[in-house]
Amino acid sequence: MAEPTQPATVLAVTDLTPHVRQLVIKPKASKIVFQPGQWVSLKLPVGPKPPLTRAYSMADPSSPYGELTLVFDRVPDGLGSTYLYALRSGDEVSLSGPYGHFVLPQQPLDRELLLIARYTGLVPIRCLLKQMFFSKIHTPVLLIAVAPHEDEFLFHQEWLTMAMQHSSFRYLPLVAQNGESDAVEQTISMLAPLVMGQPKVLPMICGTKAFVRPLRAYFMDGGYDRKEVKIETYD
Repeated sequence: MAEPTQPATVLAVTDLTPHVRQLVIKPKASKIVFQPGQWVSLKLPVGPKPPLTRAYSMADPSSPYGELTLVFDRVPDGLGSTYLYALRSGDEVSLSGPYGHFVLPQQPLDRELLLIARYTGLVPIRCLLKQMFFSKIHTPVLLIAVAPHEDEFLFHQEWLTMAMQHSSFRYLPLVAQNGESDAVEQTISMLAPLVMGQPKVLPMICGTKAFVRPLRAYFMDGGYDRKEVKIETYD
């Protein structure tokens, strides 16, 4: 059975960094009700066999007006991101959803929440954190945010403001310029004194497979069950 799709109108286009753009869109047929951490599937009229399907997480919690905030990076020669970069206010895009299980547990958290993401992997995590603080959830949270370059830190000022306003939130930024393997190595070096020999945390990791999978293996080698490490990959 084909996925039910609907058109959505582009309301706003904003560049967040030199290579990352934000789209605010509003579905035209019906409001999409989602949990923070979930994503929608865009159906793009490009490629050898259109539509080209691409998944994008919501960057903001659900709005009473139904708009969705999507954030994506421009991939060199990427069919999907090139098409999306050409969209302007008033254009339409087709989508379906929501989907995904990268969400907070239903029961109250009994341990520190450890969020780890590289680059646009921060998008669903931003949505999670905004909902947590809006709901006045006071679980201790540590965010490790990895950027490929100094000028590609996503939501940096927002994280700093959150850390100032919420004593339960800690933010550790990290620059890793030499790809995923460098990002993994530097992240593990930062993690080691924070988690090894300490009470268990709830790890939630988002990024490419090359970034996420070695970090999940690191936690499993440290005594975590596979199900205790929540992951989301987007490649």
